[in-house]
Amino acid sequence: MATRGHGHGHGHGGSGSRTRVGRYELGRTLGEGTFAKVKFARNVENGENVAIKILDKEKVLKHKMIAQIKREIATMKLIRHPNVIRMYEVMASKTKIYIVMEFVTGGELFDKIQASRGRLKEDEARKYFQQLINAVDYCHSRGVYHRDLKPENLLLDASGVLKVSDFGLSALPQQVRVSMEDGLLHTTCGTPNYVAPEVINNKGYDGAKADLWSCGVILFVLMAGYLPFEDSNLMQLYKKIFKADFSCPPWFSTSGKKLIKRILDPNPATRITIAEVIENEWFKKGYKPPVFEQADVSLDDVDSIFNDSADTRNLVVERREVGPVGPVAPVTMNAFELISTSQGLNLSSLFEKQMGLVKRETRFASKSSANEIMTQIEAAATPLGFDVKKNNFKMKLQGEKTGRKGHLSVATEIFEVAPSLYMVEVRKSGGDTLEFHKFYNNLSTGLKDIVWKTVDEEKEEGNIQIESTS
Repeated sequence: MATRGHGHGHGHGGSGSRTRVGRYELGRTLGEGTFAKVKFARNVENGENVAIKILDKEKVLKHKMIAQIKREIATMKLIRHPNVIRMYEVMASKTKIYIVMEFVTGGELFDKIQASRGRLKEDEARKYFQQLINAVDYCHSRGVYHRDLKPENLLLDASGVLKVSDFGLSALPQQVRVSMEDGLLHTTCGTPNYVAPEVINNKGYDGAKADLWSCGVILFVLMAGYLPFEDSNLMQLYKKIFKADFSCPPWFSTSGKKLIKRILDPNPATRITIAEVIENEWFKKGYKPPVFEQADVSLDDVDSIFNDSADTRNLVVERREVGPVGPVAPVTMNAFELISTSQGLNLSSLFEKQMGLVKRETRFASKSSANEIMTQIEAAATPLGFDVKKNNFKMKLQGEKTGRKGHLSVATEIFEVAPSLYMVEVRKSGGDTLEFHKFYNNLSTGLKDIVWKTVDEEKEEGNIQIESTS
């Protein structure tokens, strides 16, 4: 779950009520997973925007993750690298752990590929790959492995600099990892497309070599615009990955092809190392080593979040600042928030027709009343095999059958954009991105009566007769 900043403003619940944690005012949810959700927040002392990952203490304790989480958080706090999302501080209340992180606004690297006709030119791909390798190499030198590098972890800041998110937090129980007694990592993996063969094999593996494999797959996708290993049949896909059965498209340069073949070597013992990648001729072209800032970092807060001693001075409390309570109305968004929600200040993306683009959240506008929208979503989702839970103007849809990555779950929220114009946000909170996509396409067929179309779209679909002025 990345702290992905699509420049989200704060959607506040109720009217005028805001939640404060320590010196942060919480805004809207940016993403959620089984153990954690990520919210946009603002530091009220300096006005800085941050993302806060909120973990449920109970679940963490239940999965005996304390020592590991403490270690990872402590290490993450020490990591300061221009291409890694910064972790600022950790706080805890009686029931929750709050991890305060840097918030970036440039969207995802992969949205950029879509924008540039599906793939990047080799020089541009190399530039991002260099930044990715810098980040990964730096973290490895500090003993932190990502273990789950994939496109949704690659964000861009406002100046287009790559930032890798969720480094070191991958040991948080996303899918709880198995034993560490033989000193090797064991893991269960999500979508296997980016995962090294030895990880799928669950033989225990070297984190550095496995991360590099994922970087190789990412580089391939940046330059090709598609995945090196694809098959709708999972066993066939595994076979391809185990044999590194892929071929480079003709537009890759010879030296680029060579490097990718050395990285996507199914045998970790003969696979190229990161140190060798950095010395590679193709890699070195236009390479700028990263610039660091060194500063002293305190780890006091990391120890204090798990101290259940009598000293509760360190605990923060979630306070609701006063305002009317109860399900007043859907959250209203002002024009600024609306614009900042749509990436690149391009409003058309609010009402975007999905271009077969795999996003984990998508939005549509509607002129129906908020209650009507909820009723319709429920009516459309139920026959698709989803269990629907409602709370104010938010809904959670949980898929009944298990997909490739467990159950698909979807969160929807309705925002009032103007009197009688609503924006509905549908986002994946668990499961496989491609399955979410399929679900959204099916759902939108059922919702076509409530989706607000512009006159042009109506014309296009022939639903509107242009009146002749006779």
